[in-house]
Amino acid sequence: MRNRIALAAALAAGTLALTAAPATAADAVVADATAGPGAGRSCGGLRLTGALPAPPAGTAVQQRVSIGADCRPVFGEVTLVPAEGAPAAKGVAAAAAAAAAAPTTRQFTSWNEMFDCCNIRMTGLYTTSSWTGDGTRITTADTTATQQWNREPWNAGWSLKSATKNSDCTADCAASHNEAHAEFTYKGIFDVTGAWYANTHHSYVDLAADGTATCRFDVELRHTFIGWNWQRGCR
Repeated sequence: MRNRIALAAALAAGTLALTAAPATAADAVVADATAGPGAGRSCGGLRLTGALPAPPAGTAVQQRVSIGADCRPVFGEVTLVPAEGAPAAKGVAAAAAAAAAAPTTRQFTSWNEMFDCCNIRMTGLYTTSSWTGDGTRITTADTTATQQWNREPWNAGWSLKSATKNSDCTADCAASHNEAHAEFTYKGIFDVTGAWYANTHHSYVDLAADGTATCRFDVELRHTFIGWNWQRGCR
């Protein structure tokens, strides 16, 4: 019961940590109705950020944030699901195999995805971290990052503009802080100019010597539309 109460408190903290802010000073979270390329109304620019608690072994923690009818973000519940059912496998094939070298070797994956109103994944950033520790120090640590994006016929759709990854320590560490970034642009059916839509994803994974880990996420959207939703999680 005590563990259940602690987990519920952690999940609540993960929900409250999520915030929304304008992408720039000129973009309000709730924008006036604006005709945009291929859309009846643009919700303007938006930045979402937040953290999720580390899930218990064998489970994944995830959350969905949708753009509501009034252009405000609607925060879904932070939930725990079996790790096998988590969506990380859609973007990180390597994350399907669990680390099996020794009990002190851990593997941790995260996903950071944007979907449109038809629930088609537009863009996504995924990380896979593996690290070994003795309980007080991390012996070795490695984090990889991959990206996914939706393409359309005739060589159109979303494209990866840039991607970076950085770790502050990969050997003999008290902790290892890792970050990955991916910037996407769009030119296709809904905007032939390529100047209207852009998604930028940021993922942060902190690894500890005791085998625990936490994940944090940001996403910046140049323009949003009602029904778009941000799906993020880690396992």
